[in-house]
Amino acid sequence: MDVWNDKRLKLSITRLGIEYLAAMLLMGLFAVDTGNNLLYLVFSMMLGLFLVSGWVSRRAIQGMALEAIEEGNLFARVQGGIKVRLRDRAPGRPRGLEIHLVLEQGWVEPAFYPGAAPGPEEHLVVLQAHPERRGACRALRLDLRTAYPFGFLEKAWSFPLEKEMLVLPHPRSFTQGPGWEGELGRARLRPGSSSPDGARPFKERDPLSRVHWKRTAQRGTPWVRTFEDEQPSGLSLRLDLKGWDPGPAFERELECLSGGILRARLQRREITLRVEGKDGEREYQGYTPSWRALGLAAAEGGTFHAAGSALP
Repeated sequence: MDVWNDKRLKLSITRLGIEYLAAMLLMGLFAVDTGNNLLYLVFSMMLGLFLVSGWVSRRAIQGMALEAIEEGNLFARVQGGIKVRLRDRAPGRPRGLEIHLVLEQGWVEPAFYPGAAPGPEEHLVVLQAHPERRGACRALRLDLRTAYPFGFLEKAWSFPLEKEMLVLPHPRSFTQGPGWEGELGRARLRPGSSSPDGARPFKERDPLSRVHWKRTAQRGTPWVRTFEDEQPSGLSLRLDLKGWDPGPAFERELECLSGGILRARLQRREITLRVEGKDGEREYQGYTPSWRALGLAAAEGGTFHAAGSALP
């Protein structure tokens, strides 16, 4: 139930507030009917508490401003963080704010901002977003809501947005092609100078002396140790836009390539993505540029003959 609007600030009565108002009106009716001064006093105290609740909740939301929204890497159908930077012009004041972000595609879990100790005015809050599909996505509105301190009245301060964000393809499990040797590294091991750094799946030509027996027992497949001085080879991916029609098959291919980029990032390997289209071939170096290229990719039609593949 909206009782007052002021451009961006909206005041609404909660269910608890409606119940409290009903009890307060009954108390007032009894006071008028009986003429009991004690009931008049109780009614006045209840009315004062209700008004103080509205004043305190409005004060709790005043002095807040939106500084910026940072998207980070958002993947379709995967929970990801969106950073919201707020400016608190009255640090030290109790806030009790719920932060709601409205996405064009998907939904965002609300976050809580209790207020900050006196100090810097700028504060960072991370919201967990769940985008539905890859591609361009807009953040439509940011709401700061509070029912502090008693929950009778809720204030909502809205910030209209036109923030453009890019949702990356879902990182599907990456399958290696025949002859792929992307995980083989060139070790430069010197006695006493290198120590085990991690583990990776076993590949041909790996010496049995490097088998990671504990990880092998946990996974059920052979794994080998990696070392600090070992330089793993990079991974090169290729995508021919002219060979794909728009549809689920094209989206699955993008998801597989996205999974390959994620795998390379977890293994700390260099990544190169070559995208071939009607305008020629473009090359992208690094994880984020490659992911963004996949997020913006559009099939250019035709019958596909050779799937996008990983090259050693």
